[in-house]
This record gives sequence, structure tokens and C-alpha cells, in this order.
Amino acid sequence: MAKPMTKTQLVAALAEEMGAEKKTASAALDAVVSIITKEVSGGGAVTLPGIGKIYCRERPERMVRNPATGEQIKKEADKVVKMTIAKALKDSVNA
Repeated sequence: MAKPMTKTQLVAALAEEMGAEKKTASAALDAVVSIITKEVSGGGAVTLPGIGKIYCRERPERMVRNPATGEQIKKEADKVVKMTIAKALKDSVNA
């Protein structure tokens, strides 16, 4: 399995694709991340065309088991960020 792309590598690839400087590409990437973070943390969802949909889902209160002791503990309700992958991306990976 290949190593994940780092932010530096992503910025360099984005700059090359845009035909812009790395500083501009970095600012664009930071802006996109900021927008997604604000929208999802506020309970909304963001659809990235061709990539997928990022959204927040609430999980109910539940009982979980401590693997070290086997003790049952009550876990409070919380939120979790989920992502549904677009069919176009799935198809391109499997092609």
C-alpha cells in the first residue's frame, strides 16, 4: 500500500494543476478545509463533486466494553464525522 500524500505534496500537486504558486495553492486548500470544518461542525453537510459527501451524524448513548477489564461502561451520546464516497470515485478506483 502506498504512503498517504502529505499536505506539502498535495499543495505542490495542486499548485501544478492550477498553474499557480505553492503559496496560492496552500491558501486555497486551507480555505476549503476551513469551509468544510465550519459547515460540518455546524451540523451541515458538504458535497465535493466526484469525491463524496462529508457530514456529521449523532450517535446515541450506548453501553461499551473496556477491552482491558471486560467492564461494561455507559458511553454518552456524541457526534461523529462520516463520509460517503461518490460512485464516480469508486468506479475510477475499480477500473
